[in-house]
Amino acid sequence: MAQLCFFAGTMDCGKSTLALQMDHNHRARGLAGVIFTRLDRSGEARLSSRLGLSTDAVEVGEDLDFWETVVGQLTAGARVDYLVCDEAQFYTPEQVEQLARIVDELDIEVFAFGITSDFRTELFPGSRRLIELADSTQVLQVPALCWCGRRATHNARVVDGVMVVEGEQVVVGDTTEAPEEGEVEYEVLCRRHHMRRMNSTAAHAAAVSADVLPFDLDACPVPPPA
Repeated sequence: MAQLCFFAGTMDCGKSTLALQMDHNHRARGLAGVIFTRLDRSGEARLSSRLGLSTDAVEVGEDLDFWETVVGQLTAGARVDYLVCDEAQFYTPEQVEQLARIVDELDIEVFAFGITSDFRTELFPGSRRLIELADSTQVLQVPALCWCGRRATHNARVVDGVMVVEGEQVVVGDTTEAPEEGEVEYEVLCRRHHMRRMNSTAAHAAAVSADVLPFDLDACPVPPPA
């Protein structure tokens, strides 16, 4: 029986790499699938990994109907054994429900990959619906690391080196290239340093020397409520 499987984690934990590997493994066994993504870092209609791998994909706009898309391909004579759905946190709840319908009524496997929570530690609507509907939810076992060395569990938005906790939920940025002034980048942090709004830039600024980071919590107290 087909299943809706949700692979979840923070940024930098290998979600897109696993999505590409999942597609490769299934195609190597003679199966045919369709890859979907939304707002990938490499541009529209691409699924890319930070390791440098990438492939073409179907871009998921807010008006895309998964059910109609897949049924249309089947009606045209195409074979569809599975779907790989990356950046699923950006899908609408209705689109996630369409994926569940594809599994239940067409017996097609769906592998969804996404971040669970945003820079405010709130669930993305797509991820919330996946957690509610998926046959299984797996937290990826490749740990992303906070600047302090602990396992990173939260995603932080950084503007001009300063972590922010307000703003639009979806703002595209990157975690590798230094942004221009006013542009957005993202960083993964452990819960402790996310709550203290202590990203790596702030940690270096608070350090007693350039080679020592402030692991002492007194150096990065919890900010007062806004």
